[in-house]
This record gives sequence, C-alpha cells and structure tokens, in this order.
Amino acid sequence: MSVVLAQLVRSGLIESVHSGHLILISADGSDLLVLGDVDAEMYPRSAIKSLQAAAMVRSGLTLNDEQLALVCASHGGTSRHQEVALEILKSAGLAESDLQNTPDFPMDRNARTAWGDKPATSLAANCSGKHAGMLATCVVNGWDTKTYRDTNHPLQIAIANEIKELTGQPANRISVDGCGAPLFSMSTRSIAVAARKMRINPDPVFVKVINACLKHPEMIFAEGAFDTRMMRAVPGLFVKGGAESVMLASLADGSAIAWKISDGGNRVNGPMMKAALMKFGINIEGEVVDVLGGGTVVGSLSATF
Repeated sequence: MSVVLAQLVRSGLIESVHSGHLILISADGSDLLVLGDVDAEMYPRSAIKSLQAAAMVRSGLTLNDEQLALVCASHGGTSRHQEVALEILKSAGLAESDLQNTPDFPMDRNARTAWGDKPATSLAANCSGKHAGMLATCVVNGWDTKTYRDTNHPLQIAIANEIKELTGQPANRISVDGCGAPLFSMSTRSIAVAARKMRINPDPVFVKVINACLKHPEMIFAEGAFDTRMMRAVPGLFVKGGAESVMLASLADGSAIAWKISDGGNRVNGPMMKAALMKFGINIEGEVVDVLGGGTVVGSLSATF
C-alpha cells in the first residue's frame, strides 16, 4: 500500500495529500528510510535513461560529454538541445528523418512559446537525444536502424540486459513508453539500487555516463527546470525524473533516492527532494511551495517525512 508522502495544508487544515512509495539508501547500502511498498511493480519511465545510455556506451556508442548527457535526458527542446541531437545523428551518418520517437513540442516554456504554431517534431520532443543515441549505437554495430524500437532488436536486448544487471531483477512486464521505445517494469527499490551501483561501481561505462550528466546538467532538462536546478544546487547530485512522477537521484558516495507518486503529479518534487536530501544532511535553499489566500501565505505543500 502507498502512504502519504506530502500534504497541502491551508490554515491548519489538510486540503489534499499525495501518496506513494519512497526509498532512501545510505552510502553503506542499508535502507535509511522506506515508505510504502517500494517493491511493488511500476514503470520507471524516463527516470532510467542513464541505465539505457549505459547499455549504448557498453555497445560501442562514443560521444562527447554534452552529447551523452542529452542521451540521458528528457530535454526541454531548446535550440541547443535540438542542435546536439542533430550532432549525434550526423556523427553516425543519419538525419532527423531517421528518428522514430513520437513527435512533440518543446517542453521548455520559452522554447515552446518561440515555437509558435509550427507542427510537433521528433527532434523537438524530449526523448530525441535518447533516440539519436539508440540510432547511433545501431550504426556502430551494423544493426538495422528501421526496427530499433522493437523489443527483440539487438539494441533493446542489450538495454534489457543492462537494466537487469543493474537492478538485479528481470522485467516482469514490457510495454511501450510515450516516445515509442520499449518500457520495462521494475520497482522503486530496484531503480534506487541501480542508481547506487552506477555511482560506486568503477566500471568506466558508468563513470562516463554519470560524469557527462554532472558536467552538463543543462542537457538533462533545461535551465530552471527541476532536474537541472537540483543538479546545480548540490554538486555531485545526479537527478533524473520520469513521467507519472517517478524520481531517481544519487550522490557520489552511493546514497540514493527514489520515489513514485501514485497520482502521477510532480508538484511535490521540490518539497520531496528537499526533505530527502535533509535525511543525508544536505540542506538546499528554496523548493518551498507556499499556499496563498488572497495573495497572503496561509499554508504550504510539504513532505511528511
């Protein structure tokens, strides 16, 4: 069963709650805090793009740090994000037309406004970096680029094997993510375990993936957006969220944070991350969500742990 992880209080009355599952893993690998059923099956969505990227690098994908960070990203669709995705494609002799991820509009507010009434494109969609990386990995290995999204494609088999190795669990269920790539079910605990392994295992593949993200947090989402903002706020903190309110974070010592909010809403991200980091002795500024009444603060949205 899920438990209440955050609540909105207005003038002393709990007005709404957000339930879910959360796990904090200490640097020594022990459970620091477990709330809800962290072993329940769920879809991690984009929170595990770094795991997928690790499989690509292990399969021979060679990119610079900025490009590799974009492969791990749910980017905002800014002009730079799109430029870097094109760089990845061009490095493999491919073009925008080779992308098979679902077309979408930029997520970054300014980029979306500038986009105007132009139609959605695969390049502007937040997963274009991941798909560009997938295609480039196919080229390196001589794999078919037309069927790279198929579950039985060598690329997706390599990704499934990497995820299994990192989480310690085979996928019980395979679906299709919003971008069109295969989506493997797992648990909140398993993604935290994977995040920890990627920080403490000296495997050069993991080191390269994480270092690329830490060096270019602006690629992971966009300046001012949650994931990027948190990585700017705490040196060495890796953060990657996923749709339907899945969150994954890790520190250099192997400490890890993972949660799944049952209602799929992400308005609790700031208060939740602030509370989670406090458990590790890290205090971040801001991330307080005030409740207003007539322009005056009359309450707050806060984590309950």
